[in-house]
Amino acid sequence: MPTTIDLEAVSRAPVSREPYDYVLGSNVLRSEVIDDLRRDFPPIEKSGYLTVDEVTLKGRFKTLIEELEGPDFTEALSQKFGRDLHPYPRLTTIMKRSATKHGNPHTDGEAKIMTTLVYMNDAWESDGGGRLRVLYGMDVDKFATEVPPTMGTFFSFLRSDKSWHGHRPFAGERKVVQIAWVQNEAELERKKKRNAMAQMLKGVFGS
Repeated sequence: MPTTIDLEAVSRAPVSREPYDYVLGSNVLRSEVIDDLRRDFPPIEKSGYLTVDEVTLKGRFKTLIEELEGPDFTEALSQKFGRDLHPYPRLTTIMKRSATKHGNPHTDGEAKIMTTLVYMNDAWESDGGGRLRVLYGMDVDKFATEVPPTMGTFFSFLRSDKSWHGHRPFAGERKVVQIAWVQNEAELERKKKRNAMAQMLKGVFGS
């Protein structure tokens, strides 16, 4: 069975240093597995991110998650950024639906070391809504580049006080897998519990 991730796509993607360290690349998902990934993407109804523990994984999508959490992908990114990511535990979350409240500019908390986003949408309008931007600050309209959330696009960045990112409001289907390397196991468990609590509150009070 062929791998789901093309690690050569990670190797080929250039590293940008301004306004912070990030990599934007394409075709990280092998073309021959795309149909299977579409079929096996979890049927999530809630908006926002769910941890992999909260979602039923199957088929090729389950294989994708295993590869994203595996040592080979971590090694490829370690080589790309010149930082050993292997000691850090990973938090993997999945989004199928976005709400207009998502995407406000932020830098991520200090507990995160690095984040990677792998997008899985067949097409995307070019009006800016839902397209992640590499920002210079809190202004979503002042950006260095824009990330098309289309199938196989990936975006990785090292967290810093300058790692501003966000997107203009969008509500609807926006499929993405996020892998965050975090400081330690305690932070990993804290983030899992916080995410589960947020989803529970959505169930009680609505999104």
